[in-house]
Amino acid sequence: MIEAAQFVEAARRRGFTWYAGVPCSFLTPFINYVLQDPSLHYVSAANEGDAVALIAGVALGARNERGVTMMQNSGLGNAVSPLTSLTWTFRLPQLLIVTWRGEPGVADEPQHALMGPITPALLETMEIPWEPFPREADGIGPALERAVAHMDKTGRPYALVMQKGSVAPYPLAETEPPRADACAPRTQWLGAPQDGLPARRDALERVIARTPLDSTVVLASTGFCGRELYALADRPNQLYMVGSMGCVMTLALGLSLARPDLHVVALDGDGAALMRMGSFATLGAYGHSNLTHLLLDNASHDSTGGQATVSSQVSFAAIAAACGYASAIEGDDLALVDTLLARSRRDGIPDGPHFARLTIRRGTPDGLPRPTMTPADVKARLMRHIGAA
Repeated sequence: MIEAAQFVEAARRRGFTWYAGVPCSFLTPFINYVLQDPSLHYVSAANEGDAVALIAGVALGARNERGVTMMQNSGLGNAVSPLTSLTWTFRLPQLLIVTWRGEPGVADEPQHALMGPITPALLETMEIPWEPFPREADGIGPALERAVAHMDKTGRPYALVMQKGSVAPYPLAETEPPRADACAPRTQWLGAPQDGLPARRDALERVIARTPLDSTVVLASTGFCGRELYALADRPNQLYMVGSMGCVMTLALGLSLARPDLHVVALDGDGAALMRMGSFATLGAYGHSNLTHLLLDNASHDSTGGQATVSSQVSFAAIAAACGYASAIEGDDLALVDTLLARSRRDGIPDGPHFARLTIRRGTPDGLPRPTMTPADVKARLMRHIGAA
């Protein structure tokens, strides 16, 4: 058994200062230790996949800093999508600490009866090398060195699988949860019919005009959003997500926290936002004014045939406001994109992310191209552009 400080301080010496995850009783000493060290960063995610995407955002922008994602092995199910289509595809490394509930031969709760035995195979299937979490102090350094070597060589995650009783208890002092004042949602509805709504292209052209290369990063959600942004203007300050649906919010949050000098704009879709709506609460609690969240809502899964979503009965601005965003607006008026991107601390609005939901008409131009660069090359170009390579 080791002390939490022994591992965390050894990890700090190797650049690991960012932590995100969902608690497990095995992880309690780590989380308690990190929470009480103001020089370390811990973000409590709504689910394990969001934590993976957030630390991926840190890896995208941080200079000489690394991140750790912590989860119970049951949460690997929630993390499969970003682990296989975000961190693997874009080569965004992170250290995973996965607890081994239901380890064969160790009595545990019935919900771990299947995940316990298959945990190693699941990691191996996702091409994530793993080893047991060190249970002796002299094993910490070598384990971290192997993890760092793999991450630096491949740009992909490495996992330490933690068995029961690996870390001694560490008490948690009384701490205040992150919170922000709720804003009042606003609307800009013109009552336009479907064929009179703005097109996605109209909104993206305004985003491009208001996101200067030297100070702004634009992250576009998977599907036609990223492809149309690429077709309009392929710029080095842009990243086009593929897969990992719904993760653009927490990817942007991680980048914005790691790089407060940048204005980070997350372009979202209604289907993606509905899929990971818990991320609104995480952004509202931890996000700052350098994070802008624009949801382009055509009430459909446009890139898979136009099947309807349930977004027409959802007030995303009310959700964002209730979750602690600094400002939240929705409507069908294209001008709200300009309003959103003009917001800043100087407006006298409390610190926090800014949100807008613009309803747009369905449909996409024919022959929309896909990026000719690989996702890893798009990421590398962006990292060079912002000085994070």
